Amino acid sequence: MKVIAFNRTLQGSGASRRLRISGQTPGIIYGGAQAPALIQLDGNALYHALKKEAFHGSVLEMEIDGATQQVLLRDFQMHAFKQLVLHADFQRVDANSKVHKKINLHFENADVSPAVKLHGATISHVMEALDVSCLANDLPEFISVDLSNIDVGHSIHVNDLVLPNGVTAITHGKNFTIATAAIPAGQVAAEAEAAAAAEGAAAPAAKPAKGKK
Repeated sequence: MKVIAFNRTLQGSGASRRLRISGQTPGIIYGGAQAPALIQLDGNALYHALKKEAFHGSVLEMEIDGATQQVLLRDFQMHAFKQLVLHADFQRVDANSKVHKKINLHFENADVSPAVKLHGATISHVMEALDVSCLANDLPEFISVDLSNIDVGHSIHVNDLVLPNGVTAITHGKNFTIATAAIPAGQVAAEAEAAAAAEGAAAPAAKPAKGKK
């Protein structure tokens, strides 16, 4: 994805406020051999770009005054209630250097899993993103989590994931849980009551005791 930015010379809260009033968003780009640089971006274009998953998990082509460089979005601040991006941070990346980034997880095939299809279970997403390490050009837009084989009482862990080539999960030696499958407590209770009622209905009625002659 391509991002158009412009060099910014003025800084400080007053200058940033004036930029936002004019429809621009202040930002910064850092990393690599160059010094950090102040930039400004079109606020409306940036706001809509932030809605796209690829903007968060892909290497971006940032053009500043005709020169293009590869960057990653590292942070951004939104206004509390306005559709306004207050600030954005970008990091320069080198195609030959590894980067660390949180990548969104896409949960797939839950509807055909034994947990859901046979037992009506609920699959809980314990993690929504995974911290990974890879070369900048190998950075995936998202990571797929295949739920087709999960059953009730089972879980999917980081070690179960099939990661793209060159991508390594940063777990610090822990096999984190990604998703779990369980039948909701209310559903279990309702099924138990239904089973008990069915057993009661199926049981033969007790014969009244005969009186003594």
